[in-house]
Amino acid sequence: MERVRAHVFISGRVQGVNFRAYMRDRAREAGVEGWVRNLSDDRVEAIFEGTRPAVQKLVSWCYSGPVHAEVAKVELTWEEPTGKEGSFGIIW
Repeated sequence: MERVRAHVFISGRVQGVNFRAYMRDRAREAGVEGWVRNLSDDRVEAIFEGTRPAVQKLVSWCYSGPVHAEVAKVELTWEEPTGKEGSFGIIW
């Protein structure tokens, strides 16, 4: 199955609403590798790597996020997969 890599930046009310923890849990359930972190400009950044259907499902989730999030914008870039990400984690 085709392996893909997505690099996303999510803007809006996305910090302080457990966005990273929910994303980590969804990514692990889907078998997606990568990481997520908060940025100093109040955005969330993430790398997803895995099968196209699993990554696309996670990217789609970014447009709504967890219940208390208010997503204003998702910036998405498709990149070449590296195969080096390992288990999905939160970068502190």
